[in-house]
Amino acid sequence: MPVARANPKAPTAAAGAPSPRPGLLRQQVYEQLRSAIEQGRLPAGTRLPPSREHAAGLGVSRNTVLWAVQRLQAEGYVEARVGDGTYVSEAAGTAPAQGLVAPPRGLSKRGQLIAETAARWRPPHVAARAFRIGAPEVDTFPFALWDRLARQASPGQRSARAQYLAPAGDPQLRQAIALWLWASRGIRCDAAQVVVCSGSQQGIDLIARLLLDAGDEVLVEDPGYPGIRASLLGHGVLARPVALDAQGLRIAEGAAQWPGARMAVVTPTHQFPTGVCMPLARRQALLQWARTHDAWVVEDDYDGEFQYGKHDGKAQRVPALCSLPGSERVLYVGTFSKTLHPGLRLGFVVVPPALVEAFAMARAITDRHAPGDAQAVLARFIAEGHLLRHLRQMRELYQERQQVLIDALAQASGGALQLAPSDRGMHLLLECAPGSNDEALSRSALAAGVMLAPLSRYAMESNRRGWLFGYAGYGEPEIVAAARVVARLASRSHRKGL
Repeated sequence: MPVARANPKAPTAAAGAPSPRPGLLRQQVYEQLRSAIEQGRLPAGTRLPPSREHAAGLGVSRNTVLWAVQRLQAEGYVEARVGDGTYVSEAAGTAPAQGLVAPPRGLSKRGQLIAETAARWRPPHVAARAFRIGAPEVDTFPFALWDRLARQASPGQRSARAQYLAPAGDPQLRQAIALWLWASRGIRCDAAQVVVCSGSQQGIDLIARLLLDAGDEVLVEDPGYPGIRASLLGHGVLARPVALDAQGLRIAEGAAQWPGARMAVVTPTHQFPTGVCMPLARRQALLQWARTHDAWVVEDDYDGEFQYGKHDGKAQRVPALCSLPGSERVLYVGTFSKTLHPGLRLGFVVVPPALVEAFAMARAITDRHAPGDAQAVLARFIAEGHLLRHLRQMRELYQERQQVLIDALAQASGGALQLAPSDRGMHLLLECAPGSNDEALSRSALAAGVMLAPLSRYAMESNRRGWLFGYAGYGEPEIVAAARVVARLASRSHRKGL
């Protein structure tokens, strides 16, 4: 394929005139490639030229081309194949059918970047159904207890909560979270280090806005959570994929490949989506990298509360990365969307003391503060032991549902589909041959009313393939019925040689 070149009709800089800013150049390269894909000049399956060759042909730096290609990859226009280069994805031509539209005119370049990235990410907002991942059990949530705690507030307390509140969060809630983290996740922190936010996604956004500049490089897990990449990309940050092994993110490899990285974002307790738990030695290597490079580590502990392992009859839970000595450069992101329910829209970030005021002020100019009533009730819910009791019930329930899923899929498929049990998390992964078309079965399942996320959806350069089965939020009848659908479709695909 010929190297994409700049528009010959575009005006050229006069001799001695300053060159276009790097930000403008990379935006131009991105728009040129995207336009070629959308107009069919680069059809699905076309291999893009190597980044060095492409950069030389355009007369720009390699980082400029890498930024443009990475953004296209995050938006689904192209896909990287390990050892084989980058190709225009098969899904690139399906955007109109998915209801994606171009951003309206008048947006700033940053606004366009955010709008287009968000449009490609598009987290599902429909009612959860098997096997959607990340959906907790909500039907048995103690709503009556929650309402009773809310009604116990005095008129004076209600009036106080109706005022503008502290942007970092209700002091009682911050104290309750700090005590909970020490008891449950082994994290020693002061209540003042806890900044309450609207879920983990806003926490990641705050971190990106305050600690990173456009063009900065961040190490991310590959495969990994696309919501993190979308937030980083929306700020013009370069998300650098780092492969995983049985111990999680290969920090030595990432550090060697991207020596200028200023941050690493990890899910060390239960890696999303593969489920790997990062052992102590790898955690210590990650902390050492942060100290040596004056970098940050973001620990996304999205479902760290759901650990089921026992030893001698006692629960054995892996503590948070943030609990280790030498974790001064770790920012811990937590959420109540999994432990309680996503409709609550409450999460938090634990930050070093020197950063608290900056995070609080950034929160203030974003949406001022979280709803006062919800914060106050949650503080009591935690302090009075209701969170502990609820989590004990959910851990037991989720273990049971995980086994139901394993048995149902094996039985429905005649033993052809075997899920390995896990002692943590809310989903299981079934991997298939690297490079396989896992999207095909996922599309068929969705048409049959079952949500089955393909592993490739979370990959950047990784060629790992498979499917994610969320089980936490679904009762036995729904799990069994959905398993039969998947088994039938998988058998049909196998017969067709797909």
